[in-house]
Amino acid sequence: MAKHLLTLESDYDYDLIGICSHHSDYRLCWSLNEALKLGLKKADEDFSVSNKKGLTVSSHSFYEYIDEVENTEYYLIKNKSEGKFLMPEKQQIDYFLVIRENVSVDIDDLVTQIKAISTILTAVIFDPEELKSADKLIF
Repeated sequence: MAKHLLTLESDYDYDLIGICSHHSDYRLCWSLNEALKLGLKKADEDFSVSNKKGLTVSSHSFYEYIDEVENTEYYLIKNKSEGKFLMPEKQQIDYFLVIRENVSVDIDDLVTQIKAISTILTAVIFDPEELKSADKLIF
């Protein structure tokens, strides 16, 4: 009898930018909104990470903006909350900017604009397929 193994591959249909900044989430959000002409606003609920049993392991500050004209979604998520990391393999990163449904934004240009903001130390593009914790950002 032949055995079959079902494997599921995640489809990472988003761009991911790591941001380092010593400023608070609301200050960073304001800076991004001003420089990039976004409308990031605090979400009604924090971004929660659950374990396999469905119990919440950590909650992270979460901002969102949906550009109706470009049909692009922006999410800013704080990496560290109460000593726990959203992406433990990237502990040096303070925030992640997730961009979904992106068909019009040049990510390299966006990172250049982000790096020019005075409240930001640096910004780095990550390939979600290279991160163990990238599945947490599929929503």
